[in-house]
Amino acid sequence: MIKSMTGFGKSVCELPAKRITIEIKSLNSKQLDINTRIPNLYREKELSMRNIISQTLQRGKVDVTFYVESMIPDKIPQVNEEVISAYHNQLKSVADKLNIGDSTDYLRIIMPLPDTMKTMPAELEEEEWKAVSSSLSEAFEQLDNFRIQEGNSMQTDVRERCGNIATLLEQITPFETQRTEKIKNRIKENLSDFSNNGADDNRFEQELIYYLEKLDISEEKVRLKNHINYFYETMEEDGPVGKKLGFITQEMGREINTLGSKANDSDIQHIVVKMKDDLEKIKEQILNIL
Repeated sequence: MIKSMTGFGKSVCELPAKRITIEIKSLNSKQLDINTRIPNLYREKELSMRNIISQTLQRGKVDVTFYVESMIPDKIPQVNEEVISAYHNQLKSVADKLNIGDSTDYLRIIMPLPDTMKTMPAELEEEEWKAVSSSLSEAFEQLDNFRIQEGNSMQTDVRERCGNIATLLEQITPFETQRTEKIKNRIKENLSDFSNNGADDNRFEQELIYYLEKLDISEEKVRLKNHINYFYETMEEDGPVGKKLGFITQEMGREINTLGSKANDSDIQHIVVKMKDDLEKIKEQILNIL
């Protein structure tokens, strides 16, 4: 079954104090390229997220983005009691030495000083991550469904174009008989130009056989037909088949090019041009197949 590398998935995770929107999109790429934009709170889970992505999506340029709407900030400022106590002890000691009364407002003096407030990062609770992970799986499922739908459309198009090439291949057969007669007549005319007494029949047959063997395209036709059948079989395989289909189209291209170079006939060459056009469109589609 063919899947596209292009897809989009979205899910929303509702938590008591925050709302997290998860978006995942993927584009075509030769390898798996993962880019994540997630809050620091979930960074400790990034490795497990990447493992899930690599197992689920396998290929493509993947962007994972978290949008967080929270009523409580991830980093909450707290009073640094140890630092304030140390400042207070020092200031009180200086005040005692200078005989300053106890009416001094030490807190007003201390709080603007450095490090009196500390910011503690919020810790990720396991229950919260379970909810987020569930939403993440939902987004992956949506993206995978998108890929399947896109893949079905691509498979229909690619199968149709492969069928076009197979049909064009059959259209070559009638022109092969005509081509043989054309070659035979051309050789006879060329020989007659160089000999006023007519051509030797044995020599003529030898030359004709040589050119027909040199220009014979039966093997290329058989191989191309086999490649087309193998292409159909590969499309029905489970798992990623994009790279494999790409290799098969390369072999199809070689046979079509050889058909064109050995054709020596304008009608066959016109058919070959149409084959190349369909093959190029197949290659364009395969670039986006998983």
